[in-house]
Amino acid sequence: MEPAVNTNAWVIIQETWRALGTPRRFIPILVVSTPLVWAQTSYSRDPRALPVGLALCVAAVLLAPASWRALVGEMTWRVGPLARLALYALGGGGLVWTLGRGIPSLLGMGETFLTQGFNLLICVALYWVGGWGLARDIDLEVRLQRAQARAEAFAREAEMAQLMALRSHLDPHFLFNTLNAIAEWCREDGETAERAVLQLSAMLRAVLAGVKSQTWPLRKEAELIQTLFALHQMRDPNLFTLTWDVPDHALDVMVPPMVLLPLAENAVKHGPAAGHRGTIVFKVTRENGRLRVRLENPGPYKGPREGSDGLPMVQKRLALAYDGKAVFSIAGEGDHTTVCVDVPEVVA
Repeated sequence: MEPAVNTNAWVIIQETWRALGTPRRFIPILVVSTPLVWAQTSYSRDPRALPVGLALCVAAVLLAPASWRALVGEMTWRVGPLARLALYALGGGGLVWTLGRGIPSLLGMGETFLTQGFNLLICVALYWVGGWGLARDIDLEVRLQRAQARAEAFAREAEMAQLMALRSHLDPHFLFNTLNAIAEWCREDGETAERAVLQLSAMLRAVLAGVKSQTWPLRKEAELIQTLFALHQMRDPNLFTLTWDVPDHALDVMVPPMVLLPLAENAVKHGPAAGHRGTIVFKVTRENGRLRVRLENPGPYKGPREGSDGLPMVQKRLALAYDGKAVFSIAGEGDHTTVCVDVPEVVA
């Protein structure tokens, strides 16, 4: 699974320090710091200038990028970005002044090369810009690692999803019952049998195409679900009534293939097929850049079923496909069960 975003300051600081120790960062840091420390020692009269120079460099390397990531980058704070940026700037400026002027003054030291007048301002600027640059480089690397981890998880889940699709969406009981019904219709109602065969074959083609795709338009998902409902109603016209509300402007929104089909299967299986006759409602709304799917079926919700992997797979696929920005909920409302899926919309 994708690594979680750190929200603990100490964890972020440790992560930053580990990243600074990699050769691709540590060597450039030495290349920049060594001349500064050499100039501080060579152009300062006080022999204690070396510790001051080292302290300024160490602070800029260890504290600047860590404080940027903790204050401005990774962590979430209640205050706005400008306030956090100001805190970073004031904290950095205060630290450089303390190391360059405050502590040396208490020790009776005079000005040194890096702490005299304009040079101290340059040290402050190096602290600010160097911290931002290193932090941004680390953030980009961390995001890349997360993206790679997510891609690997997608690959693993895609393989499992294919197996689940073939096992779950080609439900043997559903297929056998439909084929048995078609066999009876062949003797009694050839036209109905022909229509059922065409619908079933279209459904099977859609399922087999879906397991090979990462996304497809909601239109295809809706057609697949309508075919499923139609086959159930063909076998038993009185099994349930269907309320279908899918606006045309939502049909081009891209969704993971067959992510909604298990929900439709469950709506029939645990609703009308379990003896709870009534109305199945399938409603889609699109608002503020998000797509919301609501599926309601008769029959009370009794909680997660032991050994069931359909809903957990749907939730896992939604989390991976939308990077944690999808919302899935299922709840009982009296003698009905309602499932809601809320996802960011992506239009083809």
